[in-house]
Amino acid sequence: MAQTLAVETHGLTKRYRTGVLAVSDLNLSVRTGEVYGFLGPNGAGKTTTLRMLSGLLHPTSGTAVVAGASPGSPLSLTRMGAMVETPAFYPYLSGLDNLRVVARYGGVPASRIDPALEQVDMEDRARHKFKTYSTGMKQRLGVAAALLKDPQLLILDEPTSGLDPQGTVEMRELIKELRRDGRTVLLSSHLLNEVELTCDRVGVITAGRLVAEGTIEEMRSRGGHALLIRATPLDQARRLVEAVFSRDRVSEQDGVLSLQVDRSQAASINRRLVADGVDVSELRMSEQSLEDVFLQLTEKAPSTPSPSGGGQGGGAS
Repeated sequence: MAQTLAVETHGLTKRYRTGVLAVSDLNLSVRTGEVYGFLGPNGAGKTTTLRMLSGLLHPTSGTAVVAGASPGSPLSLTRMGAMVETPAFYPYLSGLDNLRVVARYGGVPASRIDPALEQVDMEDRARHKFKTYSTGMKQRLGVAAALLKDPQLLILDEPTSGLDPQGTVEMRELIKELRRDGRTVLLSSHLLNEVELTCDRVGVITAGRLVAEGTIEEMRSRGGHALLIRATPLDQARRLVEAVFSRDRVSEQDGVLSLQVDRSQAASINRRLVADGVDVSELRMSEQSLEDVFLQLTEKAPSTPSPSGGGQGGGAS
């Protein structure tokens, strides 16, 4: 059975009037029911992309389908909730009254407000003025506004921005809960550890182009694996592995040999070393972190400065 898509773009491109190419020929596929992490350095085109998918910006060329319809169309907006850039609310209204305004303009029943506040753990501060909120509380109110329509798809731009460690954990659990409820979440983030703990798949964008996409494990394996060997005497161990494999596949750092081989060869290498009188104290495959892969991918191409904000304020929709 074909996998249904919550977001699909083909050749999506945005060039600003200043001439800056912010997003170029983007082909993005977000599967229904998954948490998809959208990664990239500052100026890579993340926010510009999310604004186009939310209907806040029109692309220069290319197409997109978001929640089964064109971005910004009534059908798409009915099925989607979004928080793009810093949430903008009336400072002298309470969080509760701000959500009442959003609900009224969005045609959402007032009965949806309390469940949305409960989901983001804002019931206790709901009657306090927005201007008194911390950055993290403003983020949570923005997510509550995005949840008002009980959407199938949520687009969240840096949802953990400004949150303390406890708030970050709570946001992580909220996103996981949304996924368990059958919703699709597309989020951008610069916290790669959080992405590893939260997302099913990720896409990496740099200089406006998607340079990699896959599951966390697929991304980690892009750089290959190395067999790490800690042994005594180390010089003898090195001579033995260099005799079997070419020298350019063996390196040494901090008393540990690194051998570029497939995981399946680890057992035979261990037997060979032990048989030749080498005492092997550690033998394991190295594993790249998502951060390692991200840095490799984004260092290959210079990031193009992008006026991703477009000179306009963000908000929740």
